[in-house]
Amino acid sequence: MDKAKIARINELARKSKEIGLTESEKTEQAALRREYIDAVKGSLERHLDRVWIADGKGGEYKLRKKAKNNL
Repeated sequence: MDKAKIARINELARKSKEIGLTESEKTEQAALRREYIDAVKGSLERHLDRVWIADGKGGEYKLRKKAKNNL
């Protein structure tokens, strides 16, 4: 996500607090926020893919994704 989009998110947040947003601005804000969240989650996943865990016995293993439970 580039700096211009982050600046736009902040601009819309300030405007929302001060005077409110139009429907098109609310839609834009939601789309930008979703894009930001997806970018942060993707970055975190890529980082965690490179993490190794030491088991205390001298062994190491990679982190695995947790299975999703259908509760």
